[in-house]
Amino acid sequence: MFAKILNDVGRSCPLVHCITNCVTVNDCANVLLACGASPVMADDEREAEEITSIASSLVINIGTLNSRTIPSMFRAGRKANELGLPVILDPVGAGASQLRTLTAIHLMREIDFAVIRGNISEITAIAGGKCGTRGVDASDPGVLMGDLPASVSSLINSLRENTGAVITVTGPKDIVSGENGMYVIKNGHPMMSKVSGTGCMLTALTGAFCAADPSDPAAAAASAAAMFGVAGELAFDRLTKAGGGTSTYRSYIIDEVSKMTPEKMREAAKIEIR
Repeated sequence: MFAKILNDVGRSCPLVHCITNCVTVNDCANVLLACGASPVMADDEREAEEITSIASSLVINIGTLNSRTIPSMFRAGRKANELGLPVILDPVGAGASQLRTLTAIHLMREIDFAVIRGNISEITAIAGGKCGTRGVDASDPGVLMGDLPASVSSLINSLRENTGAVITVTGPKDIVSGENGMYVIKNGHPMMSKVSGTGCMLTALTGAFCAADPSDPAAAAASAAAMFGVAGELAFDRLTKAGGGTSTYRSYIIDEVSKMTPEKMREAAKIEIR
């Protein structure tokens, strides 16, 4: 199923509208092209709805919020809901400031999201729990190995029920919580956390995968996480042989996404369904 969704992305070439942050916008565009999708980055309020109306999905990333782009996020999100397009939220740095946290909460109140993806600190913050976010990174208490305490699992379930969205929590293991169960993805490499933008790239990929299979956003989100994790593993193997560093690793990850095949996915994906 997961390999099929990857194949469907290349076949359908979805147009993914990203209102994202200026730190990682180029990486998000390139990783979308690498997986077979097409990116468009339009964050001006005067065209946000128009661009959304020709897109296959919408990705909203709050990494570099400002007074100009926040209205664009709401207008694009409402238009996507009106058209029945999947909308993905990345609450980057939620918990670090009131602006970030309250903007994410207001977006969730007014827009129906197909998937919300963040690290455990960000997800905890927007779910109403305590968090220790430092900028855009998960704090040490939030870096979990996939075995969630009951209190955290309860928060994730509560967020899913309150928003109707699939919740993707990324970390050493990625957890995708949907209405009918949970996927635990054990792919990836620790060095991915040393490259700025890997989370943003996964959110963009999630937009492409949900556009290719909008009927099952949980499977689409899990497939995107597994594919990106496999790319991270293959890129690290290549990096080790080449003797490169973090900048080279970033390029190799995008390379491996562009070279990904359903056969590689079937061989390397480590997904547990609970």
